[in-house]
Amino acid sequence: MVKKVLNYRVIITPEKYPDGSVVYNAYAPTLGVSDYGDSIEEVLKSIQDGIFLAIESMASKKEQIPVDQVEKEIMATASVNIPSSLSNKISFA
Repeated sequence: MVKKVLNYRVIITPEKYPDGSVVYNAYAPTLGVSDYGDSIEEVLKSIQDGIFLAIESMASKKEQIPVDQVEKEIMATASVNIPSSLSNKISFA
């Protein structure tokens, strides 16, 4: 039996609560699947399960499965200089 491996882009962001605890939110935008967990490893496993369930559901309805081409994407960070005249007027999250 031949297995097909699909790779999906997953964005993981930490969220800190007022009590100091942290959870990790994961989102797979191509499929609209999201979840959270207490660690990166936990949320990654959880989002993989969610992605599989989404694909399984679409397949059962004979819907086309959207596929990411993550090897063709470029991730970058854009640094923006904020002058003090502006930064004094705004608050940052």
